[in-house]
Amino acid sequence: MKKIGGYIAFFGALAIVLDLFDRVPTLLQWIYNWGDTTAWAIKIGFIIIGAVLYFRGGKKQEDTTVEASNSEDKN
Repeated sequence: MKKIGGYIAFFGALAIVLDLFDRVPTLLQWIYNWGDTTAWAIKIGFIIIGAVLYFRGGKKQEDTTVEASNSEDKN
């Protein structure tokens, strides 16, 4: 999930930066059909959801590693 979250957040940030230069990625062209306010909400939502997935994925992997090393120490 960490990798997917990173990609989602990256594309959200990229869409914001490219919008400032009047360049819209073809993949995200559809969000402008509902207007600028909705497009901004979707782009910010991409960043927030991506960050949540990124940080949740990182924490879960660390917990698994700690548990695996603890079980190896007991053997």
